[in-house]
Amino acid sequence: MDEELRQLEARALRRSRRVVRGAQGPEVEIDGRMLVCLGSNNYLGLAADERMILGAISALAEVGAGAGASPLLGGHMEDHDALEREIASWLGAEAALLFGSGWHANVGVVSALVGPGDEIFSDRLNHASLIDGCRLSRATTRVYAHRDVDELERMLAASKARRRLVVTDSVFSMDGTCAPLERIVDLAERHEAWVLVDEAHATGVFGATGAGLVDELGLGDRVALRMGTLGKALGGYGAFVAGARETVELLLNRARAYVFSTALPPSVVAAARIAIGIARRESSRRERLWRHARRLRAGLVAAGLDVPPLESPIVPLVAGDSRDALAWASRAFDAGVWAPAVRPPTVPEGTARLRLTPMATHSDLHVERAIDVLVAAAGATGGKAA
Repeated sequence: MDEELRQLEARALRRSRRVVRGAQGPEVEIDGRMLVCLGSNNYLGLAADERMILGAISALAEVGAGAGASPLLGGHMEDHDALEREIASWLGAEAALLFGSGWHANVGVVSALVGPGDEIFSDRLNHASLIDGCRLSRATTRVYAHRDVDELERMLAASKARRRLVVTDSVFSMDGTCAPLERIVDLAERHEAWVLVDEAHATGVFGATGAGLVDELGLGDRVALRMGTLGKALGGYGAFVAGARETVELLLNRARAYVFSTALPPSVVAAARIAIGIARRESSRRERLWRHARRLRAGLVAAGLDVPPLESPIVPLVAGDSRDALAWASRAFDAGVWAPAVRPPTVPEGTARLRLTPMATHSDLHVERAIDVLVAAAGATGGKAA
C-alpha cells in the first residue's frame, strides 16, 4: 500500500481532502478561511436553502431518521411514493424509481436491462458509473469517440445483438459538453435500440422547469430511460430513473442496486420534494446560473486564457499536466477561490484541469473576484482548450 501511494505521489495523482466547515454555499469555510466556491455541483444554490432544511427537519420529527428497510421490504414510505409520482409528472414520464445515488442508478439500470448476447454503445467520456454498469452487465460494450455519431451509426448498423442499448451523459461533467441527443435518438430509432440518458448535470439546469436537456429538446417520449440526481442542482442526495411504466416496473424487480439497498431517509426525500418545486417555479435561479457561467468564461477568455465555448454552466480550464493543475488550484486557494484540480483517471491523461462551476447564489462580485484570481493563478497564456 505504501508503495502504491508513493507512486501516486510521484505522478501528482495522490488525492487528499479539504474539510469544509458549515453549510455549502457560494462561499465555504476551509481551514478557517472563507473562499468563493467554484468546486461544487450545487448549481442552483439549494444545498443550504432554508425551505429544504425546514422540510427535512419536519420529516425527521414526524417519521424518523431512516426508512428502516429496502423499498421492497417495507422501506417504501408515503413520501417516497409521492416523490416518485412528482418526478414522473415533472419529466412527463409514466413512472419513476428512486435510487440511493446516481452511481446506484446507473449501475443498477444498465445491468438490469442488458446482459450476455446484448450490446451497449457508450460515449468514451461517459461517467464512471455508466462504465461500471456496462462492465457488470456482461453485455458486449462498444465505445465510440466522444459525440461521434458517425462512428455510433457504423456500430449500430453492424450490430446483430438481441438487444441494443445506447448510453450517454447529456452533459459531460468534466468538459461541460452536451451530447448530440437528437441525432443519437434518431439513430437509435432507426436501428431499434434503446437510449439511456444520464441527466445528472442537466437536472435543474436545462429546460423551462429544470427537467433536463431531454425535456428541453422535446425528446422525452423517444428516450427509454432518464437518470437524474437529487444531490447536484437539487441540493440534496439520491437519484431517480424515469420512463415507461413497464420499464420502471422491470427495474423495480431486477435492478440489484435498488432491490438490495435501504430506501432513502425520509428527511432526504422531503427535502427533494421541496427542491423540485423550487426548480420548477423559480426559473430566475437558472437564469442567474447561466449568466454567471457566461461572465466567468468571458472574463477568462478576455484575459487570454483558452476556454472552450460554453455549452453548460461547467467551465473547464485545462492545464494539461497534473502538477500544473495542482499549482493553479493552490495559487487560487491562497488568493481566496476554491477550485480543486481534477486529474486522471477522472479525466484523460494530459488533460488535468480546474473544473469551474458557478452557482445561482453567487453574486456578481463573487464572479468578478474569481476571474481575477484564476487569471493570476493560471497565467495569461496558461489555459488550454479542452
